[in-house]
Amino acid sequence: MTLLFSCETQERTLPKGWEDIVRSVIEKALDIYDCPYETQICVTFVDPEEIRQINRTTRKIDRVTDVLSFPMIEYEKPGDFSVVEKGRVTDYFDPETGELILGDIVLCADKILSQAREYGHSVERELGFLTAHSMLHLFGYDHMEEAEREDMERRQEDILKQLDLTRG
Repeated sequence: MTLLFSCETQERTLPKGWEDIVRSVIEKALDIYDCPYETQICVTFVDPEEIRQINRTTRKIDRVTDVLSFPMIEYEKPGDFSVVEKGRVTDYFDPETGELILGDIVLCADKILSQAREYGHSVERELGFLTAHSMLHLFGYDHMEEAEREDMERRQEDILKQLDLTRG
């Protein structure tokens, strides 16, 4: 697995251990959802203004958000890698490494800190939660309908419980 981290916040540094938390959540999600490939994911930490601009440009929503996900794979069914296995789309793979490019995760560092305080849990838990949420999007899950939202919440909690990133 290749994780391409970048930090585009004004401070240009992340609190100690953040990359390790992101890596552990991503690895756990890949394991739980049985991804059969070596993967590549780009993870970028940004400040509120940057994520607002990305949100406005990509989703036509002009506000700050906590995380944005940009999956590369168009799944027929969430978490079903058979669309890749059928070999229909070869540009899902990095030609140099042969890794499956799952997509990009953009996290707002300031929102992670403020939401951890707001929700009364650790920063590590908030970072883990947002990473798990984003990974599910990279696997093709969504939360537009109530049943989808409930399903994603259950799946996020399953990932976090296995890493002992629980509330409280």
